[in-house]
Amino acid sequence: MTLSVTINAHQLGRLIDKTIGHMGSEYIEQLHGIRLDVDAHYLYAVASDRYTMAVARYALTDNEDEPWARTIPAEYLPALREWINSHQGDTWVTIEAGENRLAFDSPRTGYSVALNRGLEFPDWRGILRKLTENSIDGEPFPYLNSTYLARFGSSEGLLRVRLAGDTKAALLLGKDFIGAVMPARYEGLEPAKQEPFATAFETWRWTLAAGSKDADMDDMPKPEHPRYEASTDVQETGKGLLQNVLQSTSNAVDTSYFDDDNEAWYAHIHASVANWRAFRYLDALAKVDPRAAAQVVADTAEQLDDGALGEWAWDEAEKAGHNPKKWDEDYEKALRERAAGKPPMWATRFAVGLNAARLAGINFRVEENPHVTFDAETGEWKAVMPQSAESAA
Repeated sequence: MTLSVTINAHQLGRLIDKTIGHMGSEYIEQLHGIRLDVDAHYLYAVASDRYTMAVARYALTDNEDEPWARTIPAEYLPALREWINSHQGDTWVTIEAGENRLAFDSPRTGYSVALNRGLEFPDWRGILRKLTENSIDGEPFPYLNSTYLARFGSSEGLLRVRLAGDTKAALLLGKDFIGAVMPARYEGLEPAKQEPFATAFETWRWTLAAGSKDADMDDMPKPEHPRYEASTDVQETGKGLLQNVLQSTSNAVDTSYFDDDNEAWYAHIHASVANWRAFRYLDALAKVDPRAAAQVVADTAEQLDDGALGEWAWDEAEKAGHNPKKWDEDYEKALRERAAGKPPMWATRFAVGLNAARLAGINFRVEENPHVTFDAETGEWKAVMPQSAESAA
């Protein structure tokens, strides 16, 4: 019976990237690689070096094969990652598990690795399950090695942490990621002393006594970017896009009701739509690939700070095979047609100002002119279409 699973190249690469930093060294052969483990619902990538453990998963659809697991030896992973990078992200890759080989096939090419089935991989499900069921006695206050924690930087973006006891592994949990990190047992060459929080805190009590009892991390100043400087933070960029949607929508209503400025109304509506689209795209990208989202935001911020958006858009349009020159000509033509047969905008705004002054009870007198006139029937000042020289004669 053939044991296989299908995943796109982008997601396969992410599984490897999330776990490769947790592999054991060549001195622990059964841990010196990444374990691919398949059950009825997920394809998992698992790696551990005894000090940390990382499990990333990819949801499968309609997988009816038997569960299987194979370990990709570390020596093959760099070449495998390059093979994956040679494909478009949406290219489907079939992983077929043989007795002594693991084959990766795509419509373009294939790659296979030799396996040593005699190496027994730890029961990673049992290890992590036990951590989730551990009860906490007293105040857990373990040492955590920051070098180990740094390995989780590319795992999920945001992870929940559960401390399962002073000497037990800490559990890290995300939507599609679960991992563990062991507490440090040595300070330099000496065993790490096990001590409660109160004892450890004594070394900092005098320093921190001068602080306010009401201080909170949530109250710390937040970054404030100058108006001309685009944010490079994904969350802050998303927040700004949502604020722009609400502001543009509100301004569109005000413009339509108070100013009768169709061009400004169109501009606010377009801004609302564009910002909402950008937020939805960014939100989706951040969920699929947080690192790609961060890179896109950083690159876009650099382009925004450059200020030449028109030139960037013109170049991209030409690269995509479009005709931006015709777009520009068609837009100018549409503006002229829209303005034809209407009073000039400055005259419309002048009439709006006169009506506002009249409603406010301000007395004024307007000399007879060809731009605005008072409509006694409606009781309002209105803009007048300018007459041509021939009709005036």
